[in-house]
Amino acid sequence: MIDIGKLYCGSHSTGDGLRYGTSSGPDCHGNAPHKVHVLASERKPIVVWNITRSCNLNCVHCYTDSANIKYSGELTTDEGIALIDDLANFRIPSLLFSGGEPLMRKDLFTLIEHASGKNIRPVLSTNGTLIDKNAARTLKESGIVYVGISLDGMEETNDVFRGTKGAFAKAMKGFENCVAVGQRVGLRLTLTKKNFEDLHEIFNFIEREGINRACFYHLVYSGRGENLYDNDLSHSQSRAAMDIILSRTKDFFNRKKDINILTVDNHADGVYLYLKLLEENNPRSEEVRRLLEWNGGGAYSTGVGIANIDFVGNVHPDQFWQDYSFGNIRNRSFADIWMDESDPLMKGLKHKAEYIKGRCRLCRYRAMCMGSMRVRAYRTYSDPWAPDPQCYLTDEEIGLDDETKKRMAKE
Repeated sequence: MIDIGKLYCGSHSTGDGLRYGTSSGPDCHGNAPHKVHVLASERKPIVVWNITRSCNLNCVHCYTDSANIKYSGELTTDEGIALIDDLANFRIPSLLFSGGEPLMRKDLFTLIEHASGKNIRPVLSTNGTLIDKNAARTLKESGIVYVGISLDGMEETNDVFRGTKGAFAKAMKGFENCVAVGQRVGLRLTLTKKNFEDLHEIFNFIEREGINRACFYHLVYSGRGENLYDNDLSHSQSRAAMDIILSRTKDFFNRKKDINILTVDNHADGVYLYLKLLEENNPRSEEVRRLLEWNGGGAYSTGVGIANIDFVGNVHPDQFWQDYSFGNIRNRSFADIWMDESDPLMKGLKHKAEYIKGRCRLCRYRAMCMGSMRVRAYRTYSDPWAPDPQCYLTDEEIGLDDETKKRMAKE
């Protein structure tokens, strides 16, 4: 995650200790900040647990290819509680309950409450359509520290992407129900050609509806989203989207609006932000360079700081790589699976600097990004160490001159 407010504007959030090794106070809901880490490499992974594959919607970019059916083999409640105990012993900082649609599991609140009692920060990723008043109150009481509700643009665009008319209205009602009980809640949006054109209106909507956190995700080719290359932003559109995100976040900050804006799944965003600060002769540019290099971008994300467990217990590099499993928690502990570098992909993910190729390896800013998303490289080039195809920085910006390109061509 690239915290735009923190890096571009100098604001603070509870995630500063995890992302940048800096301290911050509790948020407005009283949630304590993440522990401050000395080294990013020491972080235990945030675990995304797809507790079910079932979903009441039919999103065109769903990375789990979920449907409104019952899938066999789901971890039982007892297995889920045992898994949470295992993750607590490994001292993970946060457990993100995802799906499918996690609210379709009747034992969701039991699992959340157990995680909270084990000193794991429970977070929920949901489409929001099933959060009625009772569900919102129970989520709050069970210990959820944050609810992320997914939208994909304004109403018409969202409902097309979600495959269900009325999904937008139901999601917004879920958001209102969370706000009403004092639950920290925000929006998650995947950037595509469809909603890129509405980006200014989305920011107007964020302010108008009193939304205090929004995460803009870059598309990752996985599940049904693997066939959406044509809907992905072009490099010029990615740059234009970042310009809008930066300027609108700065406007919020200048007007003292408490709205946390982040971008996700493309560490090139951090480099682009840094270059903007240099262009503006901003005195904070050196501090931002240091924070981004401390974070390490892709170096400490997939396979290190992010992990995924699917609904049947398979452990994956991240939630977008569910066609590759390191093992199953029904057979081995998560810690044993996660720390075992005998698997060649796991070894490479934990030592990305030694493996990334091409322009990513030669980039002058690789310490800030370290190749970004390896799964996008794999989906595009059948090589997990190839350059990330969504890097929109020019050769000139990353320091690739003619001589360097010749060297790269010979490799």
